[in-house]
Amino acid sequence: MSGKKKIFIGVGIVILLGGIAYANVKFKRTSGIEVTTEAIKKRRLEAIVNASGKIQPKRDVNISADTMGRVTDLAVDEGYRVTKGQFLLQIDPRNLRTAVQRTEASLQAAKSQVEQLRVSIESAKVALKQSEDAYTRQQNLWKGGLTTRETLERAENDLKLRQADLRSQEQQLRTQELRMQSESATAESARYDLSKVRIESPITGIVTRRNIEEGETVVIGTMNNAGTVLLTIADMSVIQAEVEVDETDIPSVKMGQPAKVTIDALPGQTFTGKVTEIGNSPIQTGTAQSSSTQATNFKVIVTLDKEIAEVRPGFTCTAEITTAVRDNTISVPIQATTVRELVVDDKGNVVRPPENEKRPSRPSAMTAQAAELQPGQTRKELEGVFIVQNNKAVFNPVKTGIAGEKYFEVTSGLKEGDAVITGPFSSVRSIADGAPVKISTAPASTEPKPGK
Repeated sequence: MSGKKKIFIGVGIVILLGGIAYANVKFKRTSGIEVTTEAIKKRRLEAIVNASGKIQPKRDVNISADTMGRVTDLAVDEGYRVTKGQFLLQIDPRNLRTAVQRTEASLQAAKSQVEQLRVSIESAKVALKQSEDAYTRQQNLWKGGLTTRETLERAENDLKLRQADLRSQEQQLRTQELRMQSESATAESARYDLSKVRIESPITGIVTRRNIEEGETVVIGTMNNAGTVLLTIADMSVIQAEVEVDETDIPSVKMGQPAKVTIDALPGQTFTGKVTEIGNSPIQTGTAQSSSTQATNFKVIVTLDKEIAEVRPGFTCTAEITTAVRDNTISVPIQATTVRELVVDDKGNVVRPPENEKRPSRPSAMTAQAAELQPGQTRKELEGVFIVQNNKAVFNPVKTGIAGEKYFEVTSGLKEGDAVITGPFSSVRSIADGAPVKISTAPASTEPKPGK
């Protein structure tokens, strides 16, 4: 019995030692930094530039008065829809109507004088004809010796007098015709001034501003003093979103790019449009000192595709401009990307330490500096991701393209199915190349959920 006991005890010790050895191996295999991963796959990416601004009409007209006076009739208010040619308001016309009557009377007097001069010219022509006949008769009598020289000279002087009188009458007629033209122009100007007291809408649109009340006096503008803007009419058939885009995003914004616009006053609705204008100069805000500390933005105009009946100028809006689209492209979660300083050879390939060399789980600047570089090797900061291979985090340099909402486009360095480390954030930022890791049993997914 004692021999059998010894055998049982020996078997038990062997089993216990085997269990301890298995547990030790198992622990070593699964020990390391706990991380979450995501498999690389292809998906559709859209690069979006977000910007906020105001809704504005493509065209609006400020209506000012061209003549001073009191507003006697005001037919519209803010929010009224008007058509082109519709009556808006009228300024007291009495002074201008009196001016029209005065100039028209002067014009009629000038016309009357012209007619009198024309009659006088006809009379002068008749008198000239009589003088010519008398002079011719005296010449014939002189040749026959039937008249005296005195009579002949008198007839000649009378002819010259009649010719000079006709020329004078004709000159007076030309002068009076010019004066009549001047009076006609003055009368036309007075009638035009009178027509300006009645103001009609130059476009079809909405009255967005009214700065005058009936009975108030209108002030016209001068060189140093702007006149009163009576009304503002906006053509809301073409609506624009004027947004401010950060200078870092402006290079990617191009004419004709599609955009989605949301308006705060119209929740739950999205409107489509296209980029139709990109500012070449930054938006000036405040003084030079304050602008030096503020972000530099550029104005971008997105013209909406359709008319919106409920919208008003000045509504706050947000535009999402699609600057690039990639269909079925390899992508990596944004939070998976990081930067590491690695040793590269003269061809740009990463030089990794031998597999059997012990490496720290966290990168150390002192360790990197202490490592001796071989000829042709340099240290370089590379953008990349960590891939899990054989329970180790292997840094893999990548080249990225456009940035979507949650993913970067990968142009080189990854393939479908690669398991990249996505978290925790502290691990992605601090883990060392080749450090042992273990994958969390409940990885956090970065895929957007349906309906969100």
